[in-house]
Order: sequence, then C-alpha cells, then structure tokens
Amino acid sequence: MLEKLNEIEKKYEQTDLALQDPGIVTNPSEMQRLGKQRAELEPIVTLTRQYKKALNDYSEAESLLGDPDLKELAQADYDRLKAEIPEIEEKLKLMLIPKDPNDEKSVIIEIRPAAGGDEAGLFAAELYRMYTRYAERRRWKVDVIEFEETGIGGIDRVVFNIDAKGAYSQLKHESGVHRVQRVPATESQGRIHTSTVTVAVLPEAEEVEVNIKTEDIELSTFCSSSAGGQHMQKNETAIRIIHKPTGIVVTCQDERSQQQNKLKAMAVLRARIYQFEQEKAAAERSGLRKGQVGSGDRSEKIRTYHYRDGRITDHRINMTTYNMATFLDGDIQEMIDALVTDEQAKKLAESQEQEVA
Repeated sequence: MLEKLNEIEKKYEQTDLALQDPGIVTNPSEMQRLGKQRAELEPIVTLTRQYKKALNDYSEAESLLGDPDLKELAQADYDRLKAEIPEIEEKLKLMLIPKDPNDEKSVIIEIRPAAGGDEAGLFAAELYRMYTRYAERRRWKVDVIEFEETGIGGIDRVVFNIDAKGAYSQLKHESGVHRVQRVPATESQGRIHTSTVTVAVLPEAEEVEVNIKTEDIELSTFCSSSAGGQHMQKNETAIRIIHKPTGIVVTCQDERSQQQNKLKAMAVLRARIYQFEQEKAAAERSGLRKGQVGSGDRSEKIRTYHYRDGRITDHRINMTTYNMATFLDGDIQEMIDALVTDEQAKKLAESQEQEVA
C-alpha cells in the first residue's frame, strides 16, 4: 500500500510543479485539467503524509520505551499511535479504491411506469416527488425536461435533471425496478396489487465527452403543452431529436422557447449516448449486456415498497426500514449511505483479491 501511496504523492508533486509552469499557465484547458487533478489527489496525499508521520512517531516512541526518564511519555504516544495507525490505514484503503469517473457528475433521471397500469403511473408520480424532495433537502437544483401525465394524477413519463456536483455518486444505485405492493384507490374489495416502475439514473455528459455530429441527428418540432401539460401552445416549440446511429429518441416540451427545449433535449441525448457507449464497452469486456432497468417485470425488483406494513426493503443489501411516509418524502439518505458503503466494501474486496492474485 505504501508503494501506491508514494506514487500518488509523486504524481501530486509533479502536478503542483506543472501548475507553476509558464507554458501551462497560458493554457486554460490544461490549467483546468491539472487543477482538477490536483484537487482530486490532495485529500489522499494529506492523509498519506499524516500516515507517514504517525509511522515515524510510532517508531520513535517504541525506541524510547527502554529509557527510564522518557518511558511514561513514550508509552502514552506508543499506545495512542498503535490505535491511530490502523484507523488511518482503513481510510487510505477506501481512498485507494478505483473511483467511478462519473461520481462527481450531475444526473438526468427518467421515471416510467412498467407493470400495473394506472396504479404504476400513480406510484411513478410518488417516486418523482420522492427524488425532488430529496434534492430539496440537499439544496440541489431540479430542472424538468419532459413531463407526461396520465390524467388521473399519475405520470406516464418524466425526465428531469438534478444539477449538483456528486449527485450521481448518491443516486446511481436508484436505477432499476421499484416494486410497490398496496391496495389501489380503485380497488373495491381491498386486494393488494403489485405494480412496478422503472428508474434510470444517467450521469450528465459534457459536450467534450460525447461528440454528436450534425449529420447524425434528425430534428423536428411540434406544438407542445406547457410545463406540466396544462394547455396546448400554438407555436411549434417542442423538440424531437433522433440519433440515427443508435436509434435514441429524445423529446422536450417543458420550456416555452424552442431553443431552450433544444438545449435540454441535447443534454439528455448526450447522457443517453454516453450511457450507451459505457454499456457497450462493459458488454465487450464481460461478454454480456445488462440494461440498467431491465424489462420492468415484477420479479426484476431492486426495492419493494409494502404499504400495509409500512415497509421498504432494498433487495440488493437486504436492508429494511419502516418509515414509509418520511421515506417517500425524500428521507432516503440512510438507504443511499448503506448502498454506497456496500459498493465500497465490494470494490475493496475485489482490490484485495487482485493484490493476492
């Protein structure tokens, strides 16, 4: 581990020197890249230096235990550092885990009802509210891109952007099939129905990350309803974009300006192409392709919301909580933290297995 830490420290020092190079200072894009790199390396380098000092102090304290005049003071330092060093090592191990390059990105979330008809649409609306309330709790900006209602208070489809650094690291585990078990308002005999909703969380892609050629897209306009689908506009402000190479179709009609709708639609298109390319690369590496949300079948669930018991269970980590009302009001951080911790534990285990191999 110390060898890896020394390499990181050396890279940090080289980056620091490069930022002072007159040739680099006049290159804004390179300055931005190196500045970002330095900021990413700084926390682990700071902890590495703290770790090295602790090891050195521990060695000195151990050597002084035989000195009658300094033994008492040395013993106190020795005991403190003996407990402190393993704690620092655990933190460093977690920091050495390869990071998801998308973790710091903003996100685009798409929610659709899957199995269950109108009931699925109603639950899709509740999940949409849950994520927007969560964003409010975090003081994150939410921007609706596309919103299609079912007419009875449900949602047929909603696409929205959460613009916040690190949003993807927190919300990426929400991708998948969410299953709800409850008695629908339309059920006269009190029978519990099972419905599903699919959630896709995409990292927002920058223009430099996804190069979309003009000749590869087909753009059309149409008359849209206003935000929330309240009334029809007479002007063709809504945008539909088809990406010919992948067949991806994006529409946006939330804004009153055609240009604003185009900008939003292009942001969604970049995110979907970016996700498409990532899945394609992963498929080539693993020999199989696994979609983010599956087919939406009731059996393909990542989480179940059981209303009668007030129970929410995440099946990936076998975590159950009984705070249905507050959970659906956006109080989901405890579940998110558990999923992030599980991801880190798995990555750490994989890293250690690779070292042994």
